[in-house]
Amino acid sequence: MAESGATLSNLSTESRAFPPSEEFAAQANATAELYDRADADREAFWAEQADRLSWSRKWDKVLEWNAPFAKWFVGGQLNVAYNCVDRHVEEGNGDRVALYWEGEPGDSREITYADLKREVSRAANALIELGVGKGDRVAIQMPMIPETAISMLACARIGAMHSVVFGGFSPGALKARIEDAECKLLITTDGQYRRGKPAPMKENTDEAVEGTSIEHVLVVKRTDIDVPWTDGRDVWWHDTVGTASEEHTPEAFDSEHPLFILYTSGTTGKPKGILHTSGGYLTQTAYTHNVVFDHKPGESVYWCTADVGWVTGHSYIVYGPMANGATSVMYEGTPNTPHEGRHWEIVQKYGVSIYYTAPTLIRTFMKWGEQIPAEYDLSSLKVLGTVGEPINPEAWMWFREKIGGERCPIVDTWWQTETGAIMIAPLPGVTETKPGSAMKVLPGIGATVVDESGTPVGNGEGGYLVLDQPWPAMLRGIWGDEERYRDTYWSKFAEQGYYFAGDGAKYDEDGAIWLLGRVDDVMNISGHRISTTEVESALVSHPTVAEAAVVGASDETTGQGIVAFVILRGNAAKDGGDEAIKALRDHVAKEIGPIAKPRNIMVVEELPKTRSGKIMRRLLKDVAENREVGDVSTLADSSVMDLISSGMKEGKED
Repeated sequence: MAESGATLSNLSTESRAFPPSEEFAAQANATAELYDRADADREAFWAEQADRLSWSRKWDKVLEWNAPFAKWFVGGQLNVAYNCVDRHVEEGNGDRVALYWEGEPGDSREITYADLKREVSRAANALIELGVGKGDRVAIQMPMIPETAISMLACARIGAMHSVVFGGFSPGALKARIEDAECKLLITTDGQYRRGKPAPMKENTDEAVEGTSIEHVLVVKRTDIDVPWTDGRDVWWHDTVGTASEEHTPEAFDSEHPLFILYTSGTTGKPKGILHTSGGYLTQTAYTHNVVFDHKPGESVYWCTADVGWVTGHSYIVYGPMANGATSVMYEGTPNTPHEGRHWEIVQKYGVSIYYTAPTLIRTFMKWGEQIPAEYDLSSLKVLGTVGEPINPEAWMWFREKIGGERCPIVDTWWQTETGAIMIAPLPGVTETKPGSAMKVLPGIGATVVDESGTPVGNGEGGYLVLDQPWPAMLRGIWGDEERYRDTYWSKFAEQGYYFAGDGAKYDEDGAIWLLGRVDDVMNISGHRISTTEVESALVSHPTVAEAAVVGASDETTGQGIVAFVILRGNAAKDGGDEAIKALRDHVAKEIGPIAKPRNIMVVEELPKTRSGKIMRRLLKDVAENREVGDVSTLADSSVMDLISSGMKEGKED
């Protein structure tokens, strides 16, 4: 399909499909009728979902839409922390475990909803004592410990906004976020565990807060390492929160009261402070957590493996699950500390029934080998989920077979920091799933795929993924920058009033949705616009390939040539010579056509990834085009680029 047609060429196909079992469908939270109800009266549908929550004052109007600004449940009042904590205790579920926490060194804690109510109330009282009030901003940079979630809920309880910054970010990144939001308080820890060893944290945050609006630094003792201390500014958690009253009456706030700011990378380099509010956000996170994961309060044990520093941790570790009274697992460490079976050991220990993780991690598990999960009892698992990027069909199949025992539905979810909650995903008791596809827009959500002119494309065609209706959990703007909000998300299809997500997508012949990654990652090969995701999926489907990343590099003949970086499995890595490279190139041609045959295939030991697991294709493009490698500060391991630049075997087109 030439460029004059659809926006993205649709090359690969997938014929495998897996309907829900009759047994699963019979007990599922969601039925096909949800789609009908949402289509019949969208606002009535969302009002029904909002009734999952406890409101101090009922709303007057479901939606007020002055594009591109939305207000949901106008006039309604609620307290987010009350909905996530207190009401479960009041309903007699105080003894239910809210968090099974597993520390990296092997220590653990079991926190009930009654425990959580006491701790969140204490933290709320301590924050007030430190001068934090309604509308103030609190920066949080902490590892994955219960106090992180407690701090977030304490902010929500008193009407302060939190800005959580991932624990691996540099002092400069933290400082920029503190300054942009003009934060009053920072909550952090003395240190954090990294691969079994304590590493400093407060030392870094001290550098970040110098010369900012921060009045106090509240410090949780986690590692017992020595820390620098500024009297009058720095206070220990155990001295303040630990001695505060455990009685606190939460105040009801307007449905549109700001809940948090979460920074996401901007194309200009300056992070964007994505603003989310209360009622609509909590409604959609609670609804999606219930129907997408088939969560059963008091029965399910749920584990989202994300870090609380990302939106997945906000929506599907803290707010969505706790609004539903979930019992969740929270793990502090890395998947291979102290061994590569750590996740499966935790699944076995707590009887995890819902496991939600990233495709990057699934491919890492594939690389480590199926023999590792085979050592553990994973029979408690009932639903598997993926998040963060499109999943290759072969990784999807491995996840289904080796982790889910061919019995667990897989929910491949698409959403963003900006959307606040899941937008596209199969419903596990309803949808027939295809490996690698997010399948269908959720009931109540409006999304479509359009071409360059904003015209919807048909089945078998690809284009830009847009959202054509406001949704409850949507961002309410970029903190302090209305013009950037309009330009970033609403300008490309301003005439149609579409929100443009930045992602490409396609419909297959059956109308299932396939996400194709960022449109920035689309390659233009001889007039065909080809997604990197499709070529990567073809490479990973070859039995010798553990992981692949693909970029388009300048080519005098074709405009761009496809350059692939691959990690080979086991013995294949030792034999990664010309024959192995040729076999991979031929395999891609067979899977999706000669047009997608890589010009170069480079065998590498690792790929450059951010701390959240996303592959930095920009850096690989620098290598492919023989340019100086750009900024590597956001990489989890910056030495990877040195290895790629200096030590790779390269296979070129014949």
